Amino acid sequence: MSNVPVGAFSLVLHTHLPYCRKAGMWPHGEEWIHEALAETYVPLLDALYALRAEGVRTRLTVSLTPVLVEQLADPDIWAHFERYLEDELEAAEADLARARSTGEADLARLAAFYVRFYERVRSLFVEVYGRNVVAAFKALQDEGRIEISTSAATHGYLPLLSRDASIYAQLRTAIASYERHFGRRPTAIWLPECAYRPAYLAGDGIVRPALEEFLSAQGIKVFFVESSAIEGGRSAGIRGGLLPGAYEVARRRYVLTGNVEAELPTGRGTTFKAYYAQGSEPLAVPPVCVIGRNNRTSMQVWSADMGYPGDAAYREFHRKDEVSGLQYWRVTGPRVDLGHKAYYDPDLALERVASHAAHFAELVAEEARRYADQTGEFGLVSSHYDTELFGHWWFEGIEWIKQVLRHLAADERVALTTATEFVADHASGEVITLPEGSWGAGGTHWTWDNPDTHWMWEPIHMAERRMESIVARYPSPSDQERLVLAQLARELLLLQSSDWPFLVTTGQAKEYAIERFEAHAARFDELATGLEQGMTRALIERAHELWQVDNVFADMDHSWWAARQGRAD
Repeated sequence: MSNVPVGAFSLVLHTHLPYCRKAGMWPHGEEWIHEALAETYVPLLDALYALRAEGVRTRLTVSLTPVLVEQLADPDIWAHFERYLEDELEAAEADLARARSTGEADLARLAAFYVRFYERVRSLFVEVYGRNVVAAFKALQDEGRIEISTSAATHGYLPLLSRDASIYAQLRTAIASYERHFGRRPTAIWLPECAYRPAYLAGDGIVRPALEEFLSAQGIKVFFVESSAIEGGRSAGIRGGLLPGAYEVARRRYVLTGNVEAELPTGRGTTFKAYYAQGSEPLAVPPVCVIGRNNRTSMQVWSADMGYPGDAAYREFHRKDEVSGLQYWRVTGPRVDLGHKAYYDPDLALERVASHAAHFAELVAEEARRYADQTGEFGLVSSHYDTELFGHWWFEGIEWIKQVLRHLAADERVALTTATEFVADHASGEVITLPEGSWGAGGTHWTWDNPDTHWMWEPIHMAERRMESIVARYPSPSDQERLVLAQLARELLLLQSSDWPFLVTTGQAKEYAIERFEAHAARFDELATGLEQGMTRALIERAHELWQVDNVFADMDHSWWAARQGRAD
């Protein structure tokens, strides 16, 4: 076997939860973060540090959204999480006592398993990571083992924001948060919901810049899209040989709410390449690369039919003990009723993890080899997943990641890489025009703008314009005015979160999402009205009160919201 790799593999984990600090507990609210910490984030760190101790060279991209980082770095979240762990331990210990008293050996074995699991998570969180998982991720990045990519500040759905000041502020806030937590500027970004928008001529005659122009202005080098965006995109040629006539994409919009308003691009790109994104004229300088998801490898996890998480041996997510809420059963079979699931067997599950990890690693190598054989080029296999899928939904998924990385680190056919590392060394030099869209239904914006959620966008757009007007009204604010302006900006950012319409559309937490959306809208309106009427002591006190609840982005600068329609910088 040649020791020269034929291609590269990039594992990209997108890590995001809505802003839920001090927003209630089960079934929605802060417990989302506690569950993800216990089952996903702490175990993922444990796996990566274990590989480090083994001497395994890991290279992967972990996207941490700014709003999640702000919460994970919050001492209140730390304290609440420790109480959550105590509650889970008490529940498992009570189940253990109950099982022993009734002679249920399988239940007793599994309850003891959960006692050990939560004791280890608590030990790692408190004693090993000092409660600060953000710092633990930072240390891995500082050592060159992972790349931490960013996202828009509150996961705002950028293509549907009406003002370029909002897009700029979402990104500028994200950059500032990243620098504060990680001591450097990010070079990779996960666009919220993989939602992309090229430049277009708005109704007022202003050309709205393409999203990559905003990214370029912030020093971002690479972003990610769905495979369909690349495979349906059009290669515009080699950078430097472009003609002005190639950019008609700058003057039209693509699929908005399910209706095709213009012919989609012709020709096809490949997700094995990193292209320069071209959504307007001229090309963004410096140019920004785009990487698409490799469909074949990603579907090995995502597919409901052939995906690994549906294996009969893995823990069943949906059935929970009626007393403790702990999950003691396995999938058993795709058509087995929840009431007839067999008890979970951790040892059997680990056997399946080993098999699936080896299968996936070989699949990656095959994909890289196939592309090299067909084209003679060094290609990229980039697999993208929501981080919370692993550990939380697919309980064994973190161990699977660990074993996959171990396999591929030892495979001479494949080079492990991060997104920025790959584009620095292997950007194709080709330019591609991307269609407007997202990962959502039909590749459109429908999941976030549909009959159930369309009402949410008018308050957002009105607040955007109002914010610009208020910023213009306070060109040289006092310290107290600056404090209120900063809190106003936080409430607008939180209002713009894509999570609220998403949760309404999916029905996962519709009433909760509407309540959260309306709360941020009301807080914004209250502060905005006060600023428009003039500063008062009561307004300052109210801003302090809201900071105690919504305390993200300590270095918020209201000037980031200054009007800049038609400008990306």
